[in-house]
Amino acid sequence: MDASDRRDLPGRRTQRPAPSALAALPTVAELLEDPAFRAGLPEVIVGGAAMEAPVRWVHTSERGDIARMLEGRELLLSMGTAWPDSDAELTAFVDSLVAANISSLVLELGTRYPTTPPAVAAAARRAGLALIVLHREVRFVTLTEAGHGRIIAGQMAALRARDEVREVFTTLALRGTPADHVVRELARALAAPVVLESLAHEVLIAEIPVSAEAAVLADWERRSRAAHREDAAAAGWLVVPVDARGKRWGSLVALPGPAHPAGRRNVLVQGAIALALGRLAQGGTDEWSSIARRHLLDPLLAGRYATSEAVAARLESAGVPVAGRLMYGIALRGATQPAAAIEAWALTLGGRARALSVPDRGAGPLTVVLLSQPAHRPLDDAAVEALVRSLREGSRVATTVGRAGLDVDDAVLSLHEAIDNAGEPAAGEVLWVERRPLARLLSSLRDDHRLLDHGERVLSPIVEHDRRTGGDLQKVLRAALAHPGNRTAAARAAHLSRSVFYQRLELIQTLLAVDLEDGETQTALHIALLSRPRSRA
Repeated sequence: MDASDRRDLPGRRTQRPAPSALAALPTVAELLEDPAFRAGLPEVIVGGAAMEAPVRWVHTSERGDIARMLEGRELLLSMGTAWPDSDAELTAFVDSLVAANISSLVLELGTRYPTTPPAVAAAARRAGLALIVLHREVRFVTLTEAGHGRIIAGQMAALRARDEVREVFTTLALRGTPADHVVRELARALAAPVVLESLAHEVLIAEIPVSAEAAVLADWERRSRAAHREDAAAAGWLVVPVDARGKRWGSLVALPGPAHPAGRRNVLVQGAIALALGRLAQGGTDEWSSIARRHLLDPLLAGRYATSEAVAARLESAGVPVAGRLMYGIALRGATQPAAAIEAWALTLGGRARALSVPDRGAGPLTVVLLSQPAHRPLDDAAVEALVRSLREGSRVATTVGRAGLDVDDAVLSLHEAIDNAGEPAAGEVLWVERRPLARLLSSLRDDHRLLDHGERVLSPIVEHDRRTGGDLQKVLRAALAHPGNRTAAARAAHLSRSVFYQRLELIQTLLAVDLEDGETQTALHIALLSRPRSRA
């Protein structure tokens, strides 16, 4: 072998990539798979986890004091010609290489050592240093060229990937992309769950596969606080703050996932920058909280969740406790109060709530509220009255309260009960579904096609009449059934004079061909009306 291939140049240090460019480095195991290394018939003497060490540079030397010339993460090639003689000195030599943080020691057998020196193998094994021997002579220049080619190619790929990531998230920031879309792009880029959390370690936005929600979000606050106190990377977490101009709003957390050519932390940092720029552009508005409410409640209302455990984990991680609590669904028709004000009302009760404005679901635009109350403080009339008084619209708001529940399934049912019956109370009234057994029963059967068919079939004559003439027969029938023994009160509830009210009742009886004094008929009509939201009347 040409001696020039093995020559050390005393006083000169190998030029290596700057630490800031160290990304996507090949591992020791990956370099050994290169044809140039395989030509030397490599044998792994000490491997295992040590083979996954990244290699920053390939260095050749025969010197026994080479450790002082190294900077770390090198793969050191040697024939051992100038290594010390005694076992103690060989052990000290290997220890010096470990202290220099090299990635691997590769010894070519045949020139000085026909077999692996036992002292070297023992020292490498004890320190967890990858030790490989080559059984066939190979030009070291070929190995260094192959290794450096892999390293530089990886560096170039990493730089290109960083540029691409920076461009993507800069574009998102300039477009004013909502925070949930930024988090979604991060999860896609990292192929791993990504969570945006508040300073209180409450989950605001989470992009997680539905099947993994329960496992990822379980006991989130405790695990997140521990990750911030300790080394998050030790648990496979990446944590990056979202801040700008000395103000911090929260953190981005990425859970374990595959390597990214740009570096997983670099990707998360770019996402954090995009979110921070978005916060600065918003001024005084809090887009994150609005999106967080929608991400929390929309899946409950639409049934887009896998298991009750996943929903419970999502609620708990967002700061809405479930275990050992009473859960209520509340619907406010005609309220335009900011959700934060309603959530502040819940805090005065010792509870936690999330409120969300939803589109017309049959009773007109609604604000729906999921309330979690301490078990020893159930919701009562005084608390609901306090809520109504705190609203700007006050007496013009119609309030519906679902029954109390003890778990997630009950909470979802309570929400739907409140929404399904939101058309029943008039402005200024409060309807407690728990106190209306028929309404509660029909709410539990809301998706039964037989109930829906009953409502359409029984009421179709007056429904068509109202549509054709712009009439109010459904409204009149509701008032009559709400006050079955008091026609004066019924007329007043319908905002009609008694004479006009009686005329409407006669027309209803004629169109439906029924006797409104008959109890069974009244029940059938009442069920039909309850199954048909008031806004469709």
